Amino acid sequence: MEVLQRTANRGSVSTGPYQIGNSVKLEDTNTEYLQRAASGSDGDRRTMTLSMWLKRTAIGNDHIFYSQGSHVRFRWKTSNYFSLRLANGHEFENESRLFRDPSAWYHMVVAIDTTQSTDTNRVKIYWNGVQETTFDTAQYPDQNEELTLGQFSSVTTQLGWFVEGGYGFDGYISEVNYIDGLQKAPTDFGEFDSDTGIWIPKEYTGSYGSEGFFLNFDSSGSMGADSSGNSNNFNLNNIAAADQATDTPTNNFAIGNILTGTGGYFVITEGATKAVLSTAGPGNNIGGVSLMSTLAPSSGKWYFEAQNTNSGDAYLFLGVADTASIGYTDGYVLGGQSGTLPSIAWRGGGAYDGSAKVYTNNAATGSSVNWETEVVGVALDLDNSKIYFHLSGTYINSGDPVNGTDNGGQYDLPTAVDNQWLLGVSAYNLATWLLNFGGYTTMSISSAASDANGYGTFEYAPPTGYYALCTKNLAEYG
Repeated sequence: MEVLQRTANRGSVSTGPYQIGNSVKLEDTNTEYLQRAASGSDGDRRTMTLSMWLKRTAIGNDHIFYSQGSHVRFRWKTSNYFSLRLANGHEFENESRLFRDPSAWYHMVVAIDTTQSTDTNRVKIYWNGVQETTFDTAQYPDQNEELTLGQFSSVTTQLGWFVEGGYGFDGYISEVNYIDGLQKAPTDFGEFDSDTGIWIPKEYTGSYGSEGFFLNFDSSGSMGADSSGNSNNFNLNNIAAADQATDTPTNNFAIGNILTGTGGYFVITEGATKAVLSTAGPGNNIGGVSLMSTLAPSSGKWYFEAQNTNSGDAYLFLGVADTASIGYTDGYVLGGQSGTLPSIAWRGGGAYDGSAKVYTNNAATGSSVNWETEVVGVALDLDNSKIYFHLSGTYINSGDPVNGTDNGGQYDLPTAVDNQWLLGVSAYNLATWLLNFGGYTTMSISSAASDANGYGTFEYAPPTGYYALCTKNLAEYG
């Protein structure tokens, strides 16, 4: 079964007392990971706890997000279920519980104590505060058995990689706690919100033991720094300051939704904020294939930016679509010539005719503007059913998203079906789209502008009253 709301934290609770500031974005194809080299002393190899938060940006592949040596592997397998291997003959899998929600932050706790007399107490696995008790495979260690986990002196430890197999992880990782010598409960790291029942983070205040560590990724210049006080630091492999993100379990930002609207043509990377279309004309609709947001507001005012970095591309669209559109054949969500579901998009390009027009379903209006390689943006006003588009900070046709006056630069949203609006991009011919919802982007940002609440990092300041699409803002305005 799919992991349900109670065990799939969408980060919708923003009022918890403990707030997490940062995560690290990891990319498998870039071989991005953190590594603690084999050195020093072993930790307790019978009793330990590992806690971390994870957000996936790719599914259907073998993704290993924590490993030690050749035997210890924490991973999601190609069928999207969790697999834990502690050593040869010590594996745990539940193939019916699937983790495939790219909008969710998942919290994992694996708590081990092989000194326990009852075998099921020796390894405990929790997802968002709920213990996993059903397994297709469950091979418990012998009593008092020493495991490779904790063997820091002679094997390397990787976060986001398995060196011997060459498997990595695509997504965001936050708040990594390794507790040496103690089997902890999930309530040491999180709690159920009393109003919603959603699992939210809690500050860990206990001991780490001599070989424990805490990675919070708060310093962009020292992403592998151990904040437990033990100085058990990790080295960085292909990770730079730019891989620090503000997308966290306590403020979950929109990213591109890998599950819907791609049509199987976009290659989506960089924390689901980069979409490459390398096939010219992958369909018969002018709107091409779309990549839309994981979050869909139904009210409020919202802002996001995008940039196509390939000069000369054509049939490019930037806009919004009602969630009813995500089932549209082959992912043609924005600007589809034969589309009938609610969407509105601004069209640009270079090789085709260098023009930009607003498309609402099948109707085209607006002036011709060239915006290839430029930063373009959307200001979406769901309170008044209007949308505005800008080119390098200047709104087309003198649009004014703050005052909302009808001066030719505002466009009415089509009649909604679900009244939940996705923001995103589409392309028909070759394109490299970079998306920026504020939590992470590979766009070159020079101004680091945020919304009035201080959320998001944008090239151009969101208009007054418009906000980054993240759960803290959604809780207040959406």
